[in-house]
Amino acid sequence: MKVKGFIFAALAAATYGTNPAFAVPLYGEGMNAISVLFFRYVLGLPVIAAMIAWRGQRFRLTAKEIWPACILGVMMSLSSLTLFEAYNYMNSGVASTLLFVYPVMVALIMTFFFHEKFKLTTGFCLAIMGVGLGMLMRGEDGAGLNLSGFLLVMLSSLTYAVYLVMVNVSDVVRHIPTLTLLFYVLLSGSVLFVIILCGGAQFTLPPMPVCWLNLMALALIPTVLSLVFTTRAIQIIGSTSTAIFGALEPVTAVILSVILLNQPLSVNEIVGGLFIVVATTLIVAGDSVEGVLLRMRKMFPAVRHRK
Repeated sequence: MKVKGFIFAALAAATYGTNPAFAVPLYGEGMNAISVLFFRYVLGLPVIAAMIAWRGQRFRLTAKEIWPACILGVMMSLSSLTLFEAYNYMNSGVASTLLFVYPVMVALIMTFFFHEKFKLTTGFCLAIMGVGLGMLMRGEDGAGLNLSGFLLVMLSSLTYAVYLVMVNVSDVVRHIPTLTLLFYVLLSGSVLFVIILCGGAQFTLPPMPVCWLNLMALALIPTVLSLVFTTRAIQIIGSTSTAIFGALEPVTAVILSVILLNQPLSVNEIVGGLFIVVATTLIVAGDSVEGVLLRMRKMFPAVRHRK
């Protein structure tokens, strides 16, 4: 049974990593990020609604559930928008790798704002991540990463981390069925995108039929399918094991960016990305890694004493 859970977790991460493979070609056809995301969210709504009806879950939210769901929708849509905008400034595979710092941000938010104990693992992983970010920022040709793209991805990671923390700490949100919550997250995001477009942002329609296929793929694969696989994986193997498989997200994005989008990667970008993936995986692994580090720290004084 656990094997099935591992397969679902791997599929959840891999399907989410397809975001740039479908979004970047749409930019090449003249569409912009806000329009792409508007269609992604709107096209995803009827699919989620059909799944809710099929499972017999509730559509309605109580009065106290409405505002938390709307805030979560704003956080998710801002995270999506800043990530998709970052694709315009940097390699989409690198952007997806940088996004993967969000579990570390979650750990830091929980430490500083919710008084969780600062773990040795967190400090160790921050050091590893610092090395990885340094390699990504430096680059091999001296140019390094585009600053605007880097800041956009960091904002995307931060808003997604806030989203996850809210889901984790809010008793109100915990009682909302997953599919119902996603429906209102997509609905709130769609409304936000409409407001931005009405405020003067350029709205671009898909110029050819193949663009509609990419938009439908965005709505189905990294949105609906990824959620379904994630939910099933958590039910079978738990949230921690599922999250560890999240390392496949940037791996998938990088592979697809190189193969389908012909975006080159330098050695520094590959190695730096690996440092970030390793650091984040260790953060997710949590207590088991903490125990190993503590045992190693206790061993070193004994070694020095024998000398």
